Amino acid sequence: MCLAIPGKVIETFEENGLKMGKLDYAGTTNTACLAYVPEIKVGQYAVVHAGFAISVIDEQEAQKTYALWDEMVETAAREGLDIFGVPHNESHDDKNQTAKK
Repeated sequence: MCLAIPGKVIETFEENGLKMGKLDYAGTTNTACLAYVPEIKVGQYAVVHAGFAISVIDEQEAQKTYALWDEMVETAAREGLDIFGVPHNESHDDKNQTAKK
């Protein structure tokens, strides 16, 4: 499964000839390549997949995505699962070993 998540651009810079940025993902910061969205500015939101910003979105859309993510995490927790659907008493390695049998 592939996920693209929104991040708020808090800084832009150039690295090896590419536009790069530091983005805030609801409290976690990381660096992403902004070459595919050269028009983006500090304060705007980008959808980021695999370290590349692939589109610019407004803050309202970003907040909707964060709210849905929180809802999924809460639902999984109520059902005794982690965010990947694995029961809390079973590790990811246990699940992989069971699947291989």
